[in-house]
Amino acid sequence: MNSSEHLCEAQEALLQIFSGIDAQVKQNLQRVLNAFRHNHVGAHHFAGVSGYGHDDLGRETLDRVFAEVVGAEAAAVRVQFVSGTHAIACALFGVLRPGDEMLAVVGAPYDTLEEVIGLRGQGQGSLLEFGIRYQQLDLTLEGTINWQALSHAVKEKTRLLLIQRSCGYSWRPSLSIAEIEKIIHLVKQQNPNTICFVDNCYGEFIETQEPTHVGADLVAGSLIKNPGGTIVTAGGYVAGRADLVEAAACRLTAPGIGSYGGATFDQNRLLFQGLFLAPQMVGEAMKGTHLTGYVFDKLGYPVNPAPFAKRRDVIQAIKLGSAQKLIAFCRAIQQNSPIGSYLDPIPDEMPGYESKVVMAGGTFIEGSTSEFSADGPLREPYVVYCQGGTHWTHVAIALEAVIEAVGEAQKT
Repeated sequence: MNSSEHLCEAQEALLQIFSGIDAQVKQNLQRVLNAFRHNHVGAHHFAGVSGYGHDDLGRETLDRVFAEVVGAEAAAVRVQFVSGTHAIACALFGVLRPGDEMLAVVGAPYDTLEEVIGLRGQGQGSLLEFGIRYQQLDLTLEGTINWQALSHAVKEKTRLLLIQRSCGYSWRPSLSIAEIEKIIHLVKQQNPNTICFVDNCYGEFIETQEPTHVGADLVAGSLIKNPGGTIVTAGGYVAGRADLVEAAACRLTAPGIGSYGGATFDQNRLLFQGLFLAPQMVGEAMKGTHLTGYVFDKLGYPVNPAPFAKRRDVIQAIKLGSAQKLIAFCRAIQQNSPIGSYLDPIPDEMPGYESKVVMAGGTFIEGSTSEFSADGPLREPYVVYCQGGTHWTHVAIALEAVIEAVGEAQKT
């Protein structure tokens, strides 16, 4: 069977799943539209202010809209956040104080958080260097949450619980909203004062609820991922309890300024429009992950999640087993990208990552994983992580080339 036939078979097998995704997109879009309507969003909100950014009506309205969409008391949606990691770091440094303890409940955090916490590097002002203790619940041998350990892991001194929704560079399943709700329930039973914080990157609009709908005290993420709808040029967000959002904003700006400053550099229209587009873009990305998972499962590769499994983020992991296949996979994605198709991805050092990483990212926004991209660390077992896709048909076109490229790499 050639690559085109593999894709045709996958499309037919996944028709019912695609239809279900479309129905979910409609629910999420309705929630966004309701928030726009309730807050009387108009063209006048697209205007920006300069300097300190005081009294930016568009920014203040967007914060309210975003908070309503995710079921939170408050939100701070800011282009000043450099990345999702930056938004998460502001949340952690905003909430935690010397002597506090942070507990991670889904094993090791994503690579870029290791230096924020202090697990790698020194002299940069990590949480550990500020006297904040770090504890971690490792996953079970099956790669799932250790529910038994979690049921008695939270102590009086546990100030914050870190819940990483997405799998990151691991093989564990990403978390569903139901699992996040269960974690929060278990934690609050042990210590109702423990702040449940969710790294929400890659997970927005995957389901019809967000972690803040089911009890999360604070969430953070990137605007060049799901909620930016592929058109937001930079930024991130924090959302949740109003006091915690303000504490995070004080780390982004300064105490006393918090969420009341920060010019939006005439980006308000894109921020509103990206949020409007986000449910549809995430839906297309989910279709792309199903397609990718189905094809490579049929080719005999371990995939996570499984082809017909319910999606929990926009990431599809494939265990390729060799560096040559990983590089060939990313090269084929790059060659079938709209931007930089002539470039040749090579493994290299990346700020914040422990291993060399090979990345295919021919996207209109640098680092946008709402657009179709693929990457993976150059370490055993050589897993590639595919993300995003503005429309599943682009994913299908790229996959034809990927199947051929990986097949050729297998021969060498």
